[in-house]
Amino acid sequence: MAHQRLAAAPDSPAAPDSPVGPDSPEGPDRPARLPGPGGGTPASTPARRAHLAPLDGLRGLAVAAVLLFHAGRLRGGFLGVDLFFVLSGFLITGLLLDEIGRHGRIRPVAFWGRRARRLLPALLVMGVAGLLLAHAFGTPTQLAFALDDAPWAAAQAVNWHFIAEQVGYWNAADTRLYSHLWSIAVEWQFYVVWPLLVALAGRGRAGQRRVAGLAVAGAVVSLVLMLHLGQTVDTTRAYEGTDTRAFALLLGAAAATAPVSSLTGRLPRAVSDTLSALLLCGLVVSWALTDGQHAPGLFRGGMFLHSLGAAVLVALLAAAPRGRTGRLVGGTAPVRLGELSYSLYLWHWPVYLLLPASVLGFGGWLRTAVLIGLSLTAAALSKHLVEDPVRFRARWATGRRGVAALAVAAVVATGVWAVIPRPHPGAGTVDVDRLNRLMAP
Repeated sequence: MAHQRLAAAPDSPAAPDSPVGPDSPEGPDRPARLPGPGGGTPASTPARRAHLAPLDGLRGLAVAAVLLFHAGRLRGGFLGVDLFFVLSGFLITGLLLDEIGRHGRIRPVAFWGRRARRLLPALLVMGVAGLLLAHAFGTPTQLAFALDDAPWAAAQAVNWHFIAEQVGYWNAADTRLYSHLWSIAVEWQFYVVWPLLVALAGRGRAGQRRVAGLAVAGAVVSLVLMLHLGQTVDTTRAYEGTDTRAFALLLGAAAATAPVSSLTGRLPRAVSDTLSALLLCGLVVSWALTDGQHAPGLFRGGMFLHSLGAAVLVALLAAAPRGRTGRLVGGTAPVRLGELSYSLYLWHWPVYLLLPASVLGFGGWLRTAVLIGLSLTAAALSKHLVEDPVRFRARWATGRRGVAALAVAAVVATGVWAVIPRPHPGAGTVDVDRLNRLMAP
């Protein structure tokens, strides 16, 4: 069965102190917290806030949509990545504003270090394991592309690599082991730029209003770019470009600021809960009905409206996490899935790609169940053996030991990439001339 390529994060599938999917599929080091004023704490006296289970639950729903999409079971499940983007923008911006409130400034280097600590170990392990698995079990084409794409994935620029190589997003999935990492790259590129802008705009009494205005203006510019670039036959440039996808991250960022949180915080609980339920149902329905790139209006504002609805939903659940919708989304199953969302996002696509129906010997829902089960197992092992020790600073992951472990890991990853032999051009294909000679009378 052919799969459409997607992903993340996130994500993620994508905040330094809150676990997210693709970082959202990525997550940070601490639980998600309600940022800024509007949650009962003025910006000038920020305080640590309670863990927001509904946001973990949303990550769980987003990664479930992605898994079902790649299994061919949910036509619009790729929109789960937009929800990851919104969550990442919301959580990261909240943490940045909280840092300004507590310290009067942002330390970008420390921020980037937390992001790297949270995201890179699992990504590195999956990347190396993916190369070894492709060498052992993949086709020559899959291995060749994996070796080509791996340096770009490591540099967090694989989305622009795919765009430059004109790798069609919607029809080249079955050959690219790291195709889902485009969304992780988009988030990383956002993390490089956004903290610097928030550091400049976020200070002072009107800082959060300036950040909100900057986020909204950036989202509008991003929308205009998508409207312009999404009219071509191949929509890969519009779908994977950092500039054309930034609106989801920026809408989430705007939702984390004081003007929005103050507004949602003043809504009566019944109104907030009703709006949350309607928006949640709207997102799920859109995942079920959207037909990939063929969906009318997807690149003409449809994706923007989906992200806007997701941003409003996130803001509402952050303001009233104990409403009926918040309790539903924050239930045990969605939250547990959300806690695994980053690793699950990283691992599911290599598992899907290397275990087609022809290898397993069966297809249908049984294959889907087996693939999801294997992906969950790989994600749980990644979380408990790699992510959590680094995230919670096990002895081997701190100080000089941590630097040494990182250096060794980088050398090993580079060595694996260098020593795996590249398939010969045409390996695994039929030699038509030789076949004709053999069949000649």
